[in-house]
Amino acid sequence: MRKLSILAIAISAAAAPFAFAQPQSSGVVGVAPGKAAMAQTVKATATVEAVDKATRSITLKLPNGNSRTVVADERVRNFDQIKAGDKVNVQYVEALTLELKKDGKAVVGRTESSGMQTAAKGDKPAAAAMREVVAVTDVVNVDPAKKIVSVKNKDGKIIDLNVRDPEQLKLIKKGDQVQATYTEAVAISVEPAAPAPKK
Repeated sequence: MRKLSILAIAISAAAAPFAFAQPQSSGVVGVAPGKAAMAQTVKATATVEAVDKATRSITLKLPNGNSRTVVADERVRNFDQIKAGDKVNVQYVEALTLELKKDGKAVVGRTESSGMQTAAKGDKPAAAAMREVVAVTDVVNVDPAKKIVSVKNKDGKIIDLNVRDPEQLKLIKKGDQVQATYTEAVAISVEPAAPAPKK
């Protein structure tokens, strides 16, 4: 899994959940004629050790005991509410779908969209970010013996796809198109530290 390229709550790239030790992970794979899909969810938690309001730095203690310092940019609302002992919860989802377009007439190319939501003023610090990339390629060759489908992108680069399912391979011919949609999303929330026990 690669690092999330969006600045989520701008806790730098260090907020990516796979930077946390021992995250919980789950995956789903789906297949239909002319379609394939994969999705994976990763969840992780860290504890705030220290907050430097002057530099907007947050030191996080990871589940493996290591510490990591990250910086929250100005888009992180309610930064002043973050305190030592708070829990930072991260949930990351990525999904990829491939769809065969018979005798495709779509424009070969790549489009990208993204969005971000942050907590309302006064709420507990939280944010969610999403990015979606859609790419359309032309099928230029099908090699049933090698189970390879060659596609060409908008830059003229040829990419070989290994199609292991013979039933899927039978559906593809030169002149078709393959549309790939990649989506990644991350949600980050902060839970206040539990109150200290009364003496």
